[in-house]
Amino acid sequence: MTSKINYGETPEFQKDFKKLLKKFKSLESDLELAKIAAIEFYHIQKINNSSVFPIQGFCTEEIYVCKIKKFACKALKGRGSKSGIRVIYAFHCQSCKIDFIEIYFKGEKENEDRERIKDYLKNFERRAS
Repeated sequence: MTSKINYGETPEFQKDFKKLLKKFKSLESDLELAKIAAIEFYHIQKINNSSVFPIQGFCTEEIYVCKIKKFACKALKGRGSKSGIRVIYAFHCQSCKIDFIEIYFKGEKENEDRERIKDYLKNFERRAS
């Protein structure tokens, strides 16, 4: 099945990802699975399997900023989808595009970087106008 969504990453996300990949070797394949099992289910098939949560205050009609809370990480054996890995992304409704903004391990950081999200949205608005 080919994806209907185009995926992109911010430079900050790439940096976060590289750092976590050293610790959690399965992260690449885990993210690929999350794209299908969480993101595409939620946005394309409109199936809410309680893994994706819109972040209040950052969603508009054009763009949804969401957090994946149920992220199965094979490298964290025995924890299943409650691995503690969180992925923050922006879903652009019109273009069906995802930009990954942040990935973090909840054991090292409690919440998403709200300033980073604000910066992303500011930059996006600048490019759009």
